[in-house]
Formats: sequence, structure tokens, C-alpha cells
Amino acid sequence: MSAPAHKIRVDVETSYLDEQSDPREGRYVFSYTITIRNEGQVPARLLTRHWVITDANGKVEEVRGDGVVGEQPYLKPGQGFRYSSGAVIETPVGSMQGSYQMLGDDGLHFDAPISPFRLAMPGILQ
Repeated sequence: MSAPAHKIRVDVETSYLDEQSDPREGRYVFSYTITIRNEGQVPARLLTRHWVITDANGKVEEVRGDGVVGEQPYLKPGQGFRYSSGAVIETPVGSMQGSYQMLGDDGLHFDAPISPFRLAMPGILQ
């Protein structure tokens, strides 16, 4: 079975930034490191991003923008791109999910989904 033409894998690692957070002020800061890998057969460029960030109070923030960390990485099959960014929420636990909007060299636009992942202060979830 051959690889699909368009397949972008997204892996996420998160960490809580204690020194930048202020729980008394309802400020919880997290960093996340994303690894994007082109597992398809067609080279593709990441054009835009769309994030949905939800805190434990149900407050939802949507973020849209061009590229990631000021770049629009171009990924040939088998290539990856890794970057780190951050999020600030008002509760010690929250979640993020979203998608990257990609353009393949074949002219097709497609989405690379980012599965929901948890933002959690250490020790808050047993």
C-alpha cells in the first residue's frame, strides 16, 4: 500500500512555565513544541494555522495567522519541521487543537489536523 499523496503528521510536547505563570492572577503559561512531518508523497508548504484554545472555564480563544513562528515551512516527503511556541490561559488545565492549512506542490490545498492536547500544571491531574 503506497503512502497517501497528502499526509502531515503533527506531534506535540507541552510543558508548564512556572516562572512565567501567576496563579493568583489567573495566568497559567505553557510552552509547546510541535514537530510537523510530511509523511505523504507530495511536497507541501504550511500556509496558515488555526488554533482553538479552551480553558477549564470553557473560555475559547481562536487564533489564526500566517505560518508558524514567522515561517511558512516547505516540507518535502520525509522532511520535518520543529518549533516551539506558547499559550496563556486563565486556569491550570486547558486544551488546544486545530489545524495547519497546507498547499501541496500539486496545487491542492488541504488541512493537517492537530489532535486535541492537554495543557496542565504539574500535579493538578492525578
